[in-house]
Amino acid sequence: MNQPPQQNHDAGPIDVVIMAAGKGTRMKSRLPKVLHRLGGRALLAHVAGTAARIGARDVVVVTGHGAAEVEASMAGGIGNATVRFARQEPQLGTGHAVQQAAPLLADDGTVVVLSGDVPLIGEETLRALVAASAGGKLALLTIVFDDPTGYGRVIRSGSTGDVQAVVEHKDATEAQRAVREIYSGVMAVPARLLKGWLGRLDNDNAQGEYYLTDVVKLAAADGVPVVAHITTDALQVAGINSPAQLAALERAWQLRQANALMEQGVRLADPARFDLRGTLECAADVEIDVNCVFEGAVSLGEGVRIGANCVIANARIEAGAVIHPFTHIEGEKAGVSVGAGSLIGPFARLRPGAQLGAEVHIGNFVEVKNSTLAAGAKANHLAYLGDATVGERVNYGAGSITANYDGANKHRTVIGDDVHVGSNCVLVAPVTIGAGGTIGGGSTINKSTEPGALTVARSKAVSFPNWKRPQKKPKA
Repeated sequence: MNQPPQQNHDAGPIDVVIMAAGKGTRMKSRLPKVLHRLGGRALLAHVAGTAARIGARDVVVVTGHGAAEVEASMAGGIGNATVRFARQEPQLGTGHAVQQAAPLLADDGTVVVLSGDVPLIGEETLRALVAASAGGKLALLTIVFDDPTGYGRVIRSGSTGDVQAVVEHKDATEAQRAVREIYSGVMAVPARLLKGWLGRLDNDNAQGEYYLTDVVKLAAADGVPVVAHITTDALQVAGINSPAQLAALERAWQLRQANALMEQGVRLADPARFDLRGTLECAADVEIDVNCVFEGAVSLGEGVRIGANCVIANARIEAGAVIHPFTHIEGEKAGVSVGAGSLIGPFARLRPGAQLGAEVHIGNFVEVKNSTLAAGAKANHLAYLGDATVGERVNYGAGSITANYDGANKHRTVIGDDVHVGSNCVLVAPVTIGAGGTIGGGSTINKSTEPGALTVARSKAVSFPNWKRPQKKPKA
């Protein structure tokens, strides 16, 4: 037996290797498996985010299939970590994948090995695993399954219970397959030890691959302690190999988020029909009906009510506002804000830059884009407000629009306080409607109006008595 290497119980810096080279054949998709989405984010983005939260110094992403796409997805970086890429071409197993990363890893840290298709691994779990490694041990994250078929079994000494090996399912004996403790694919190990073991791997197994799990028997042979940190949370170690598995994990993840919100006091009509694809902050007494989707960063104030079938992205909705069913709020980068006590929808659309004051009413089939509406303004039916500044208590009639685009540039419309805009009007920007003014129904306004004025701009009605419509010619 080789002499055990000198052990350092200081874990040192944390470096992370994320294996993201697989094709994901069972996904039956041209998109690399790790870029499929869970909760609105790529699987790889979930794993990278966790790496950032544990304070990773360096992150090495091992890419292969769809490498260019996968590497491009990491353009925004991973927290404060230095991000590097190692290509695995061809893909010859998990041990081969980490071999490609090894030259990019410093010797003074603890390496945490993660899989890009296991998205829900937890921050606290990884911190506990690093602590178990203690700068001198090989620490494995394991879990006990009722049905461990397909997973590598954790083989322990019968007398001491020490971990001796991990045997892949295809290579296991019947007795080994009866073991229910499995290796999750996540480990923490001192880099200086890992590199030595990687150099000694072989592919003498049923699949002809280089297994990362073989480092366990090498560690045991070298007298390095192998410890198992057992988790009971199956979601954290669930991997994605098919659309069915992705859908099942999506629902499990969403139910977990729904339960967390309900523990905070949020009232969900049906937690099974709720989707959060970002972050959602809720004050007291928030009510959310069925089939609502929240994306990006959304904040709901006290007593906010969200009707059924709403999609809300990147928005701040203040206390007491009601979002009626089938409303679509899409804040994107500019964001959307809805003032206290406002009533929105049903079937309303608020686009980026919509900023609504208190007690604003936006009704059915009204679209607002890059516009500010002051307190008490109303647009209740079939209207468009784009690139507009709308004053307090304005009443904006059904069928009216701001014509904000001249074919080359966008222009702004300013509507003063207490203006009444009649139905079916066109306000051709740039134009200002003076405070207290009235625009007669059916008018097209292309010049600014004085405060308090009634402005009507439409053709005189002309009637032709006894006029007959053209008739279809009889068929020959």
